Amino acid sequence: MSVNPADVKVRASTPGGAEPKILGYDAAGVVERVGSAVTLFRPGDEVWYAGSIARPGTNAEFHLVDERITGPKPASLSFAEAAALPLTALTAWESLFDRFRLTTESTGKLLIMGAAGGSVRSWYSWPAS
Repeated sequence: MSVNPADVKVRASTPGGAEPKILGYDAAGVVERVGSAVTLFRPGDEVWYAGSIARPGTNAEFHLVDERITGPKPASLSFAEAAALPLTALTAWESLFDRFRLTTESTGKLLIMGAAGGSVRSWYSWPAS
């Protein structure tokens, strides 16, 4: 599991006296069991994912996860490294390909400033001069 700004925002927005929420939205682990409809993973598979704010978070011992938001953990990453990546990697992907609309034909240089914490503020120049 990891801690990121989504955890801080959810915790800060929970009214006092409300039922506590299980935080955590990034994880890497080993599949313990699968449901009868699961086709992509088996018990023992190493996986990683960015969770959903609509479900209990990953700061729990066990997580119920939709296989469609789960992927095989890269063998080159430790569990701690893999758990630190999902939300930040999704943020970077969305910034580059959804917001900046980069393609395989894009050229130039990109400098990303202040990209910590799941939000990206960027200065960029496209195409290269």
